Amino acid sequence: MTSGLVVGVDEAGRGALVGPVVAGAVVFDRTASLSFYKDSKKLTEKKREELFDKIYSEALHVGIGIVEVEEIDRINILEAAMLAMKQAIEAIPIKPDEVLIDGNRSPELNNYKVRTIIKGDQIEPVISAASIIAKVTRDRIICDLSKQYPQYNLAKNKGYGTKEHYDVIMKFGSKEIHRKSFNLTRQQPLF
Repeated sequence: MTSGLVVGVDEAGRGALVGPVVAGAVVFDRTASLSFYKDSKKLTEKKREELFDKIYSEALHVGIGIVEVEEIDRINILEAAMLAMKQAIEAIPIKPDEVLIDGNRSPELNNYKVRTIIKGDQIEPVISAASIIAKVTRDRIICDLSKQYPQYNLAKNKGYGTKEHYDVIMKFGSKEIHRKSFNLTRQQPLF
């Protein structure tokens, strides 16, 4: 007999210059209404925060995976994103019938039925919920880093490569929070 439970998985921070890559995994009861969950990138920060709390109060389980800058630089960002997703899935204390992952790649998972869905965060509400968990968790980490490194304005750019962020890096240099494996000099001319 199967439970019918599905875990949605997504990550945040893959394209950032600063901080960890974070994955969220979420499983809801089969009867939960998920129609209000949308891709985290299409929501305001305030709405994401509201839904983050709602997800934690209504989900059966939420798992989070975090891979820090040092590990990203050691194994590369794609492998780090896969590792964060695997950590998030393994943090769910039940084995679901299916794991739905945003994108076209999946971490190596033994004994799990896995389906990757391109633009899954726009199609599958359970993946959208996972994207909200990942994005809000990562944004909170970056806002904490912003207090330690105010010159980089991380609270505003969330560690991504905005023109302002590149300009500040060129002025002050990079810090240990910056991913060394991300080629700043090749990317900077794009701005």
